[in-house]
Amino acid sequence: MTKIAVLGARGRIGRAVAKAFIDAGYEVRGVTRDGKLPEELAGAIGVAADALDRNSLIAATEGVDIVFNGLSPVYSDWSTCLPMAENVMGACAENGALHLFPGTVYNFGSPIPAIITEDTPQNPTTEKGRIRVAMEELFRREAEADRVHTAILRAGDFFGGKGTGAWFDLVVASKFGKGVYTAPGKVDLVHEWAYLPDLAAAFVALADNRDKLGAFECFNFADHAVTDLAMKAAAQSALGECLELASMPWWVLRLGSPFNPMWKAIVSMSYLRFEPHRLAPGRLADIVGHVPHTSLEKAVAGAIADLGIVPEKRRLAA
Repeated sequence: MTKIAVLGARGRIGRAVAKAFIDAGYEVRGVTRDGKLPEELAGAIGVAADALDRNSLIAATEGVDIVFNGLSPVYSDWSTCLPMAENVMGACAENGALHLFPGTVYNFGSPIPAIITEDTPQNPTTEKGRIRVAMEELFRREAEADRVHTAILRAGDFFGGKGTGAWFDLVVASKFGKGVYTAPGKVDLVHEWAYLPDLAAAFVALADNRDKLGAFECFNFADHAVTDLAMKAAAQSALGECLELASMPWWVLRLGSPFNPMWKAIVSMSYLRFEPHRLAPGRLADIVGHVPHTSLEKAVAGAIADLGIVPEKRRLAA
């Protein structure tokens, strides 16, 4: 049985990916700081490790065939990203494991290209973008030196899956229960989204076809490039009622950003809400064949169900 270690298995993407690999019949090792895992990962083995301690990470991933890197520090402080990435490379090299990594669109900076292909030049204009580019350059160097092979799957903003902490649940769906859709930016602007169960299934598909991968691969996961108007329509269909349209108060965040590190971090990436962009499909289908994809209406309905949202009118009637 193929063994995979999922780093950050309690995080938003880590738990979705771990669940997908469990369901696919892999032996899953969920790596967290304390070794504890959420209930839906009952089929995984919990292992404790500190990603800033290389020896700890090497021990936690001993004997695995694949390492999924779902490590994600607090959004307002990414100073540990590169040190953790270097330790992951050390662990993968020591254990001869394939490295799977979720890429972002942060790498392309502002103005972001309207259409992002797998060969679009990366031009980061924010600290987070520069860190992401530096991480991918590290992965490429390790691959070229034949120490660690990496496959990056680049996606848009997550929605769906268990847990919270993404734009969809923190902003867009935060007032669905009261009949309000909150648009983070221009309502008619195309924005790249990724339904997390689809993305997790795509990582499983890559692992299933790892014999076809080169030393360093970077694929686009083009899932849902849609406007807020389209997302709102899908949400209304899922909820069975109309939603009022509200806008995120960016002026409040900009005003308070000098005094609030989290707001400052969010504001630094605000261009993604005001500049249209989409990921173009590329070579992923050549490797995996069928690319996992759930229709927008079903995906939004799934995301709402995962959050346990019930409209206020329905609650009062119950």
